[in-house]
Amino acid sequence: MKIDTDDFTLLGLSKTFALDRSHLDAAWKTFQAQVHPDRYAAQGPAAQRFAMQWAVRVNEAHQRLKDPLKRAGYLCELAGVPVQANHNTAMPGAFLMQQMAWREDLEDADNPQQVQALCDTVQAQRQARLATLVQLLDVDANHVQAAQEVRALMFIDRLLEEIDARLERYEDAA
Repeated sequence: MKIDTDDFTLLGLSKTFALDRSHLDAAWKTFQAQVHPDRYAAQGPAAQRFAMQWAVRVNEAHQRLKDPLKRAGYLCELAGVPVQANHNTAMPGAFLMQQMAWREDLEDADNPQQVQALCDTVQAQRQARLATLVQLLDVDANHVQAAQEVRALMFIDRLLEEIDARLERYEDAA
């Protein structure tokens, strides 16, 4: 197998968004054990360097595939539709209005229960969008729409980070 093989092929997994995490982890551990540089100590520095390259590549693949957003973006990229989150921030108006409303709710919240309720709402939206990605990527093969969903989920994840930070402040103050 070539070191530039796609992550799914490298780890012997099907190219699907709905990936069983236990299968991913098992494939990673198996491959990692095969390419660990210590196994090649008797074969000299060149073999160890090559094994190190493989080990790094396998770790990178595992990191990318275990994260749902990175995995979805990677599937889009493999299909020739890069997410381009840094260059393409255009989102549907309804989504932007929802983001603004959630941010206002966070700003207006004055107790941990209100912030937690917002967190639960946003988390539910995140789960619904992840389910949509399964349909878009694994069933419809609609990578253009999937890339837009990934960008939306990136906005949602940033908001969830802010919500978590706010909840932590409440916990620290208690």
